[in-house]
Amino acid sequence: MIPLSDENPTLHTPVMTWALLGAMFAVWLTVQNAGLNEVQLATSICKYGMVPGELTHRARIGTGVPIAPHLACVVDNDPINKLTPLTSMFLHGGWGHILGNALFFWVFGNNIEDSMGAPRFLAFYLICGLAAAAAHVLMQPASPVPTVGASGAISGVLGAYLVLYPRVRVNMLFIFIIFFRVIPVPAWLVLIWWFVVQLITALPQLSQVNPDVSSGVAVWAHVGGFIMGVLLIKLFEKPERVAERQAAGRAQLWAH
Repeated sequence: MIPLSDENPTLHTPVMTWALLGAMFAVWLTVQNAGLNEVQLATSICKYGMVPGELTHRARIGTGVPIAPHLACVVDNDPINKLTPLTSMFLHGGWGHILGNALFFWVFGNNIEDSMGAPRFLAFYLICGLAAAAAHVLMQPASPVPTVGASGAISGVLGAYLVLYPRVRVNMLFIFIIFFRVIPVPAWLVLIWWFVVQLITALPQLSQVNPDVSSGVAVWAHVGGFIMGVLLIKLFEKPERVAERQAAGRAQLWAH
């Protein structure tokens, strides 16, 4: 299931959503060379990705983690490690990774920015991303595996959307073998289903899979970011903007 769009009118230009998307792709194309150079991609992930064990000092220095053929990330004590919870938000592991994150962010992010304004949205996004990083470190404190991606921060945006616009319909592309169809689905159903999948994947007692290595996805970061978004949205929203958007949504519904 892939979200393509939502039926939620945007009343203000989402400049910060565009800026964050631009920053992600700028880092991907320059620092990570769009994944075209294996060594450069691995180096960026090892240097600027977040390694829980480096932050907690519970991973032994010198421990190597294979990241590509003949390449390994080695645990170190570089001062830049303290900044990796932030820098890792703007890195990705491949084209599928960044395009998937960008699609979710575009569908849901512009509406959340529209509900609070650009400066608040930037703060909200970064706080959710840092909370996601903290959740991952808490659950995997000794992990020597580098973590990258904007999905923790974007998970916070999804949590905020669930609180503010649960009944808005999201146009989902359903793919089943050779069957393709776009079906509008209430946002609450899409987002709660997504969150439950993250929990099932994260909990070893349910999935019997170690979340540290499960498909290389830090699902506890998704869980932490989502919960932080749910908790913070009422502090960051501007009620007058939300009311304005709800009125526009009702007008659009009547027009249809």
